[in-house]
Amino acid sequence: MTLYIKNMVCPRCILAVEQTLAKLTDQPFKVSLGEVALEKALPEKDLQNFREGLQTLGFELLDDQRQKQIEKIKNLLVTLIQPGELEEHFSLSAYLGKALNKEYTNISRLFSEVEGMTIEQYFILLKMEKVKEWLAYDELTLSEIAWKLGYSSTAHLSAQFKKMTGLTPSHFKKTGNSRRTPLDKIV
Repeated sequence: MTLYIKNMVCPRCILAVEQTLAKLTDQPFKVSLGEVALEKALPEKDLQNFREGLQTLGFELLDDQRQKQIEKIKNLLVTLIQPGELEEHFSLSAYLGKALNKEYTNISRLFSEVEGMTIEQYFILLKMEKVKEWLAYDELTLSEIAWKLGYSSTAHLSAQFKKMTGLTPSHFKKTGNSRRTPLDKIV
């Protein structure tokens, strides 16, 4: 049995879900971003307790099939962005089509209908949050950030950053990280 969970974006989220589930069951389970794999279904009372425990942590157990698919897309993209190792000519459509074993046009249409933006727009928002994170930590140069996120040039990254945030990367760096958005709050 697989349960789908909304708003999981990092390894700490996985740990929090594991701890919540471990309090409810002794059966083996595996938690990954957005999913919990169980050998058998939880009893209804335990499932309700799990749902409530997730809500206190800011997560949501998904029942709707469309929402499950959207969450899977988001989790794939977050997992892709986190290490920051995108190739310059990375194909979002090829990646998602292969990962989900579905036609990209169908994936894209569903995402746009449910979220009110394209997958590409969402992906850019994720990349911009990663740029903000790295700028705030001041460990990488802008050209290193551009290279890690698959931008063709620092100028392209800077232009997109300014378009999305209204600030240049250097101005953002001076103001600090007060304008960052948690990944689970994008869209």
